[in-house]
Amino acid sequence: MASTQTAAAETTPPTTTATPSNVINIGTRRSKLAMVQAEMVVEMLKKSQPENEYNITAISTMGDKNQTTALHDFGAKSLWTFELETMLLNGEVDLIVHCLKDIPTQLPPTCTISAILRREDPRDALILSPRLPAHTTLSSLPANSIIGTSSVRRSAQLARIYPHLRFQSVRGNVGTRLGKLDADDSPFAAIVLAAAGLIRLDLGDRISTFLSSKNVEGAEDHSVTEQAPPAPHEKAEQQVEDEQKTEGRNPRWGMLHAVGQGALAIETRQGDARIEALLAPLHDKETALATLAERSLMRTLEGGCSVPIGVETSWGDGDGGEVDLTMKAIVCSVDGKQAVTAVMTRKIESEPESDEFGWEMARLLLDRGAGPILKAINLNRDILENQAGNA
Repeated sequence: MASTQTAAAETTPPTTTATPSNVINIGTRRSKLAMVQAEMVVEMLKKSQPENEYNITAISTMGDKNQTTALHDFGAKSLWTFELETMLLNGEVDLIVHCLKDIPTQLPPTCTISAILRREDPRDALILSPRLPAHTTLSSLPANSIIGTSSVRRSAQLARIYPHLRFQSVRGNVGTRLGKLDADDSPFAAIVLAAAGLIRLDLGDRISTFLSSKNVEGAEDHSVTEQAPPAPHEKAEQQVEDEQKTEGRNPRWGMLHAVGQGALAIETRQGDARIEALLAPLHDKETALATLAERSLMRTLEGGCSVPIGVETSWGDGDGGEVDLTMKAIVCSVDGKQAVTAVMTRKIESEPESDEFGWEMARLLLDRGAGPILKAINLNRDILENQAGNA
């Protein structure tokens, strides 16, 4: 097992700290899940480079320290990464283990993602209160039942399909959230978490239902899907036409997951050839290409934790076989009453192709009416931030 220590992040200008060449210092958050994920990376590294010594340094980030503010009310985009990136640039750690979904699409100019590991199940998971019958579904819950989630993406999509439910923020690590659900005085009928985290913590038995585009439980959908005609897109006209005939007119897609969800990413200093070589055996090309397309979509739409953007990617659904990547995407209003959807398939074999694919998907969503939804979300966020600043 790797040695573990905790440290306070510094915010001084970047400097480098010399360490022996066989000592690899790994940064991560202090939560149990983050530590488990860092230990997973250490075990992988030991298999390919057993001669090295691996040390884990765990800290609390801005997002960890504030457990009361809803995630969509934070103005910062680096809630889970800023302090760790400061340590990386100061030379206190050689690499950082992140959940990819927590990494902003724009990194500091001297940082880079050097490896993306093979993806765990990217779906969201519904965890029912232990006080409810096991056969309970979202559609069968009584009106005004409260679902706990800290994600506006989740609450918006669920409100779109299940308008009889209510949603309330629930913060904390996985164990804390499960404790809030299980408490005798809990207000929650269920909570929604990422399946990957539960699986990595050996808590998969708590999952009542996996939520995905194929799981809608027969609920009625009361949302309005924008129908602005798409502009022509190279190599996508047939997919766009098919999508208009099916998904584009039927918004009952269930739940699309967050960009990058289920994947672990390792961030390093740009140009650190020694660490990049160390990480090369851990890199999973298929996961990297899929998540790069997802991140390109979000970067083009300028989305983050406070914007309801959902995606779902899968390989091998097109005529090109295994190199065909299909992406579904949705942009929702916060209340779930408006939504724009799109689906497209591309032959993807390189990072530039993935990046372009995500850009094209974003343009298609904008052509269909995502712009006004995103503008309204950003306007409301600016108003709230100004009110908070003047309070």
